[in-house]
Amino acid sequence: MRVHNKLALYIATVALLPAAVGAASAQQQTTRPPPKLAPPPAKPTPPAPAPQAQPPAGDAPQRTTASYGDWVLQCVTTNSSPPELVCDIAQVTQLQGKNVPFSRVAVAHPEKGKPVKLVVQVPINVSYATQVRVATADDDPGIAAPFANCTPNGCFAEFELKDDLLKKMHDATSVGKLSFADAAGQTVTVPISFNGFGQAYDALAKK
Repeated sequence: MRVHNKLALYIATVALLPAAVGAASAQQQTTRPPPKLAPPPAKPTPPAPAPQAQPPAGDAPQRTTASYGDWVLQCVTTNSSPPELVCDIAQVTQLQGKNVPFSRVAVAHPEKGKPVKLVVQVPINVSYATQVRVATADDDPGIAAPFANCTPNGCFAEFELKDDLLKKMHDATSVGKLSFADAAGQTVTVPISFNGFGQAYDALAKK
């Protein structure tokens, strides 16, 4: 998969979804009609204007995080030479009633002259025959993209956020959805909250 350089580095340095979240988890949540997975938090985490640095642990990358509504801005200072600051904003959903990550939607730090990329990560139990779709609301047709790659950590789809689409997401505060088909061809629908997306993206752009 051709991923934004810094997001590729971020994926390499930060654990995303456990490899164990695979076929069993997805199949448990797929029925006809398409199910709803864990809803967004009822009480979003209050915005944190200033990230709090976590103390370094040995040679582990240093991380800072800040929450904006239902989105989290995370920055990692890598151990490369010279060190590099890698940031993104992301939202992780969980299976209903389980403390297990299921999907991750992330936007990497925008770079001048390059398109803004949104990357979706879901468990490996997917069908390549259908596209991944992201919508900001139930009445939004959304955008679609094919799966680009699968690794032991999950399957990835990449979306280019042009100015008009980025503005729509920036201004949205509703609950949208992520949908894809599992290996059995059944549709899996995951809610995505856009509460705090605009604030998180603005903070990301300043990094």
